[in-house]
Amino acid sequence: MRGTITKRGNDSYSIVFDLGRDPETGKRRQQWVSVKGTRKDAEKKLAELIHQLDTGTFLKPGKATLAEYLERWLKDYCWPILSPRTAESYQYLVRKHLTPALGQTLLTQLKPAHIQHLYAQKSSAGLSNRTVRYLHSTLHKSLKDAMKLGLINRNPAESVTPPRLIRHEMQIMSESAIQHLLEAAKETPYYELFYMALFTGLRRSELLALRWSDIDLLLCQVYVTRTLHQLHNREIVFRPTKTAKSRRMVSLSPSTCDLLGDYRVKREQIRLLSGATISEDDLVFCGIDGNPLLPNSLTHAWIRITRRCGLAGIRLHDARHTHASLMLKQGVHPKIVQERLGHSSIQVTLDTYSHVAPGLQQSAAAQFDAIVLARKDKQLVGAAESTC
Repeated sequence: MRGTITKRGNDSYSIVFDLGRDPETGKRRQQWVSVKGTRKDAEKKLAELIHQLDTGTFLKPGKATLAEYLERWLKDYCWPILSPRTAESYQYLVRKHLTPALGQTLLTQLKPAHIQHLYAQKSSAGLSNRTVRYLHSTLHKSLKDAMKLGLINRNPAESVTPPRLIRHEMQIMSESAIQHLLEAAKETPYYELFYMALFTGLRRSELLALRWSDIDLLLCQVYVTRTLHQLHNREIVFRPTKTAKSRRMVSLSPSTCDLLGDYRVKREQIRLLSGATISEDDLVFCGIDGNPLLPNSLTHAWIRITRRCGLAGIRLHDARHTHASLMLKQGVHPKIVQERLGHSSIQVTLDTYSHVAPGLQQSAAAQFDAIVLARKDKQLVGAAESTC
């Protein structure tokens, strides 16, 4: 090992390791690092430091700028661990906003006031509250990881207040609007996909990643196990669902199951014309050549149809909201809706669709009347009969 470990106290060790020679003076450089814990902890830390030196990711304590640390964070944490789409969004926020504004600040000298001022600047420049909050969550997460690495003692982002998120009211389609839209969609290649979006509540990324092996037409079920995303470099990537709750089984309505059965027959006929057949690993919704549909192309097709139907402003994601809202209005238990949507908890479902709560409460109150007063009426009738 290119370093030594010296015991300093009951639970403290000093690590001294070689940084190589200074390129300007030629003198050998050393770095001292203190570690609290056992000798095994100190040996593990020394091994990590040497690995960082070998891979060029070592940051000298107290000397690293925020820009240097964030680039290392992207390389060591974001790209190896997170989904490509998430890592790409973090990288964009870091290089577009954080590094230009705060990059030259020493990591150990970053103060809450610096961060709060950045948020105010970005808001004044026209950045939405939602984007500034994304900026905050990115910086907060990166600094939290810096604490774990022992590079800073506290997270300055903890003491900063991001702008309040203004939630825009979701657009819910009526039953007649759904029929109108689907009728218009029959003239496009996306009819079956839009039908399934409305009748299952699946996300765009989940629909585009479906394979025929994920659909059981006998039991009328679809198994959601992965998602499809397109990166900024136009690369298509498939990833497992983000959370365990997102990995789920969703029951299909009889009409959806029949639609998919007819759709598969139609797709098989098209593939046979080119001398190919459909396999279970083929995508359900794809181009004629079997290649994935592009997410943005799907969204643009939805926008064109909604405008034609006089439903401008209804997003593709609102098909998911429509599915959930209509089910709740019909008296379906929120737990079932949560499972269909793949929400992490029932609380997320209730918070997201709180606009449906008044109707549910009225229905519950009416049902309570029906139960209690019906019992009272039976008692009165029974009493009257006993006196006759």
